Amino acid sequence: MTAAADTTTTTGFAARVGGSRQLAGTGGLLRLALRRDRVMVPLWVLLVGGTTAGAAGSLGGMYGTPAERADVVDSMAANSSLRSLYGPVFDDSLGAIVAWRYVAFMAAFAAVMSLLIVVRHTREEEETGRQEMLSAAMVGRRAPLTAALMTALIANAGVALIVAVGLSGEGRAGALALGLGIGGVGMLFATTAAIAAQLTETARLAKGLTAAVLGLAWALKAAGDAAADDGSNILTWLSPIGWAENLRSFADERWWVLLLFAAATTVQALIAYTLAGRRDIGMSFLPARPGPATGALGTAEGLAWRLQRGSLFGWAGGFLVAGVMFGAMTDGAADLIGDNQQAKDMIARLGGQSGVTDAFLAGMIAMFGMVAAVYIVQSVLRLDGEETAQRAEPVLANAVGRLRWAAGHLAVAFGGAALLMVVAGLGLAAGYRQDVAAVLGGSLVQVPAVWAVGAVAALAYGAYPRAAVLGWVYAGLCLGLGWIGAAFDLPQWALKISPFAHLPKMPGNAMDWPAVGVLVGLTVLLVGGGLAALRRRDLQTG
Repeated sequence: MTAAADTTTTTGFAARVGGSRQLAGTGGLLRLALRRDRVMVPLWVLLVGGTTAGAAGSLGGMYGTPAERADVVDSMAANSSLRSLYGPVFDDSLGAIVAWRYVAFMAAFAAVMSLLIVVRHTREEEETGRQEMLSAAMVGRRAPLTAALMTALIANAGVALIVAVGLSGEGRAGALALGLGIGGVGMLFATTAAIAAQLTETARLAKGLTAAVLGLAWALKAAGDAAADDGSNILTWLSPIGWAENLRSFADERWWVLLLFAAATTVQALIAYTLAGRRDIGMSFLPARPGPATGALGTAEGLAWRLQRGSLFGWAGGFLVAGVMFGAMTDGAADLIGDNQQAKDMIARLGGQSGVTDAFLAGMIAMFGMVAAVYIVQSVLRLDGEETAQRAEPVLANAVGRLRWAAGHLAVAFGGAALLMVVAGLGLAAGYRQDVAAVLGGSLVQVPAVWAVGAVAALAYGAYPRAAVLGWVYAGLCLGLGWIGAAFDLPQWALKISPFAHLPKMPGNAMDWPAVGVLVGLTVLLVGGGLAALRRRDLQTG
């Protein structure tokens, strides 16, 4: 009896010691993660939280009276196309209008922020070999995952805090609900990314899988919102973004919806922790399928295409679906704006001085261009990932020069960005079912600006790899200026920092060939400078 009790006690003690060892070093890894992300995380938090918190001022100018806000409620109830984009509006207060316009988009941005953070500090660390080196010290098996999730938690808490404080003047309860809803979506997708990092063998696949889940969540939310004007459709409830909408910030809040976020996040975190404890470092449950290096794959260009084609096809599919959806909403844009002069002025700043319909199309095309800038930076910086993971060195050890190796990836990046804009234009034209040539032409005009953003990333990578993050910083800055610049009436010198501000807003305005030529020339110079620097510097060793 005593021996059995002693054995049970010893086993329980060993289990507790093993459990504590699983998390050993979490604090140090968290500090390291926060130090590495000291630029990226604050920028994301300010973009998501600050944009939402500052929206009351811009929307207050557009819908300043109860009558104007009531018109918005009536318009959304009757317009299923626009409702699929923005979601239902539950009240005519200014706070409710802010929640209606921003909750879905900012929740999606929080999800992207979270997946980048988690994958960066889990699968990316394993892929580059740094995690194996760290694990040789006193670092537990589950410590990296814990540190990554805690970093994401800090970022999403920062977003929630900024939103709650910034909009407290419109109602403290509503501001808190909106902040928690956006942060809740972010944390849910942080745990989704944690699972993807265990399943896949590369960071690229982990990000792609999580982004695909986010795209599915958006599609479910859009379909559900189009079917019902009160958020009650089952498809809306199947989407975490739909949960954030149905929290009903500033409109008799449903606090119990937060339990859905807590439950789903907890379940996904437990799954991620279970999977993390059942695999070796560097391994995955879905290993990449190897293939022979023959035929087109036997060239540097073929290898670059093979590595990046999956990502490009995924982006192209998303652009096509979004283009069709936005094109179908074009006819309803005028109904939403009505006689609101402030709203017309804002649309004019986004899309030029043409009519409301052309301005709406130009604004959507500009949005696609800014999102395509994210793709091109990701694709260009695949060079940095290949070099850091020491996969570039074996390729360059053969009869392949650095310029040829880099040119293969750059061709996919810049050609893929142009393809995305063509796909977006075709999707918009298919949804709008009018002016195919004008819409497609307006989409192609955005390509030089997208290329200019990619050229900044190429220069930063070629000159100093550790500064490659500047490509992301510049892309985020352009996205932020395009997203909130017109709404906050920023001065022209600030807007001109983005190459997109130098292009004509088409359709509806005249072509500006000199501006296009300058951007193309600037792209050539920056890419050339990056390639010249790449030839002269040493390769990274991890």
